[in-house]
Amino acid sequence: MRNGCEVLDLGRRAYGSALDLQRELVEKRQRGAIGDTLVLVEHDPPVLTLGRRANASNIRAGAAELAHRGIGVHRIGRGGDATFHGPGQLVGYPIVDLRAAGLGVRRYVDALQETLIRALATFGIQAARDPAFTGVWIGGDKIAAIGVRVQRGVTMHGFALNVSVDLGYYDLIVPCGIQGRGVTSIEKLVGRVGMADVKKAVVREFCRGWRWDEQVRQRCGSRHGCGFRWAGVTNSRGFAP
Repeated sequence: MRNGCEVLDLGRRAYGSALDLQRELVEKRQRGAIGDTLVLVEHDPPVLTLGRRANASNIRAGAAELAHRGIGVHRIGRGGDATFHGPGQLVGYPIVDLRAAGLGVRRYVDALQETLIRALATFGIQAARDPAFTGVWIGGDKIAAIGVRVQRGVTMHGFALNVSVDLGYYDLIVPCGIQGRGVTSIEKLVGRVGMADVKKAVVREFCRGWRWDEQVRQRCGSRHGCGFRWAGVTNSRGFAP
């Protein structure tokens, strides 16, 4: 069994701040200063992001509308096209040394998809891969987007799982640049599910899939508290790093 993974739950945090943290963690992982780390976050305020080869025309809304609604736009170094991040969406940024794990990028993406499929099964949702497109799907609707980058063998960016997000935000873009497909969420499919419960399911399946100890350490990076603590402690109202 591999060593335990650290889960860093940021609560709600602005996209730019979380991106800076990712870069810091990637650099530390590259030089062996930290172990593999799973960063969890809800981005607030909402943002749109464009992958490195994304077509800007896949943002349907104009600059004035986005500014009026307080929605920023970031062009970043991950794969994939246009996507949305905001409250009610669980975003995961695994910082993983693929060389140590013995994985290539394709197998890594497959592992992320399988992790989310198994986590969704916890809530009675039968999700699947689509052979034509990356991500996790419920029929023709995407419930989780995946876009990654690998720098000197270490991953950044990751997945975005729709939990209770306002799906109306997706009208602002062509999601992932894919025409003729829709988006969905856990709440739309099965009703209200707490974000803390979704985090627990994702962490559990992530650790199982990567053969990490399930008694993972978690360090809360949110002044509002994480809302849960893995390793059997529930109803946490926040705890020191």
